[in-house]
Amino acid sequence: MKLLLTLDLQFFSGDKTEKATPKKRTDARKKGQVLKSQDVSAAIVLLLLFMFLFMFAPFMQEGLFGFLLQSFQKNILIETLTVDTVMKMYTDSLKEMGFILLPIMLIAVVAGVGANFMQFGLLFTTETMKLDLKKMDPIKGIKKIISVRAIVNLIKSLLKISFIGTVTFVIIWMNLEEVLSLSFQSPWDTLSTVARLTGIMGIAAAFTLVFIALFDYIYEKFEYEKQLKMSKQDIKDEYKNAEGDPKIKSKIKQRQREMAMRRMMQEIPNADVVITNPTHYAIALKYDDQSMDAPKVIAKGTDFIAQKIKLIAKENDVVMVENRPLARAMYDQVEIGQQVPEEFFKAIAEILAYVYRIKRKI
Repeated sequence: MKLLLTLDLQFFSGDKTEKATPKKRTDARKKGQVLKSQDVSAAIVLLLLFMFLFMFAPFMQEGLFGFLLQSFQKNILIETLTVDTVMKMYTDSLKEMGFILLPIMLIAVVAGVGANFMQFGLLFTTETMKLDLKKMDPIKGIKKIISVRAIVNLIKSLLKISFIGTVTFVIIWMNLEEVLSLSFQSPWDTLSTVARLTGIMGIAAAFTLVFIALFDYIYEKFEYEKQLKMSKQDIKDEYKNAEGDPKIKSKIKQRQREMAMRRMMQEIPNADVVITNPTHYAIALKYDDQSMDAPKVIAKGTDFIAQKIKLIAKENDVVMVENRPLARAMYDQVEIGQQVPEEFFKAIAEILAYVYRIKRKI
């Protein structure tokens, strides 16, 4: 029964039901896994481009016609072609087309960067560019084709076609008389009418895509949060990794205690006196009237450590004085490296005076 209960707990602890931690979100962002809807970027780029063309196309047409007229005139007037004339025609054509196309390209770049910045901010990573052989797994490829995301993408594509087709049809239907009268108009009037209707249909289609992109963004956010979800075990492992493995931390603390113990034992030969209990406590004191305001505890310990302190003190001819109340009180109130509190001054002064008398006799 206990085994079944343990297996059940392990099974449920592996379910990804918990929200992602800030660390998990940061790590995912570093890998390029961010909340992003391609439809939002495409809709904003398309909307700004058509709005720009609808407003500034009349000003751009003069440059376009000038470029075409200049090209035809050059082709007619030039009777013999040389390398220099061809290169000049080529560079002139590039300059003219650059002046015409540069604003359009600039609008597209700014709109694309701005749309991505609105969604996930500023991010530069090379993780998505690394070769991953797992992505070439045919089984995973088949799973993607028949996955829920694939069905959602199919529905989105059908909605785009349906909505854009409907909007286009409505605009043409509303301007049906102009469309039917195109065959009776001059080429210039025909071109102007087609350009105007194309701009209107483009802006309407872009607004339709923006509407669809809002729902796509909500869906992408749901999928993004779902992918980042963690199990309770994942959260425990993350916390363990952040705080450090308890076993490793225990070993580190043990090593630090051992190093501190060795340093403490090395200081005992420099002590002026060791106050004992006599078996359970040992406090080693050092005093230098030139550099210290009060005596300082350089070592202390109980039981085995106290015996070790007394053994080292005996080997180095450090005077030991038995004072049970003082040893116990100082052990509880004074840490290693601290000076003796004022309340112990009188008792310590008497002990040091006794020690100095013994050293003078020696």
